[in-house]
Amino acid sequence: YGPPSFTYKDLLAATSGFSDKMLLGRGGFGSVFRGVLHHSKQTVAIKRVSPESKQGMKEFMAEILILGHLRHRNLVQLIGYCRHKQQLLLVYDYMPNGSLDSYLHTQDHSTTTICWAQRFCIIKGIASGVFYLHEDWEQVVIHRDIKTSNVLLDGEMNARLGDFGLARSHDHGADAHTTRVAGTWGYIAPELARLGKATKATDVFAFGMLIMEVACGRRPIWVDGAHGEPVAL
Repeated sequence: YGPPSFTYKDLLAATSGFSDKMLLGRGGFGSVFRGVLHHSKQTVAIKRVSPESKQGMKEFMAEILILGHLRHRNLVQLIGYCRHKQQLLLVYDYMPNGSLDSYLHTQDHSTTTICWAQRFCIIKGIASGVFYLHEDWEQVVIHRDIKTSNVLLDGEMNARLGDFGLARSHDHGADAHTTRVAGTWGYIAPELARLGKATKATDVFAFGMLIMEVACGRRPIWVDGAHGEPVAL
């Protein structure tokens, strides 16, 4: 299912042996590397799913089966994948401006602020992508982890929603079959925390928290420096 595979040898060469100089970031899922495909010279992002991740194979298959079939200008495009022994690798379009989270919250971009026109454009782009997932595709796709670190920015600062490892799909008019809480605290709707059932509405709640974060530059939950206690937006 999904887009065509790459060989492990191809991806090893593209990342100079997954060297640290090609590393873009690490997370609970594993690591992401920048790579240049040998034949096409295309720059890509390669996610190496951590074999220690309990959800590793499940998230890997969700990305292939769901994101591999989606086509929208505000979604990160999955180009291909590779499974080699215990190695699970996913290949995406490369987003040169990184994540929205890094622009809002790290010192790396302290001199490159996002103006209000760009912020509004980013919010509209993610809204368009979420509407496509919920209403315009042949099935309903519940992302389940909408947050600023999963919004990537292309060379023109257009927003694309990525990381579909927790996503689930179901037919229009049917209920989503999710029974456990998934997502990131601060973006999780109260009814999701209580019932464990993800819906279009719980995605919209997360999107609403993202809008507030983009507007005010504060994370949904942060630690109060004076008291060392978490504070909600």
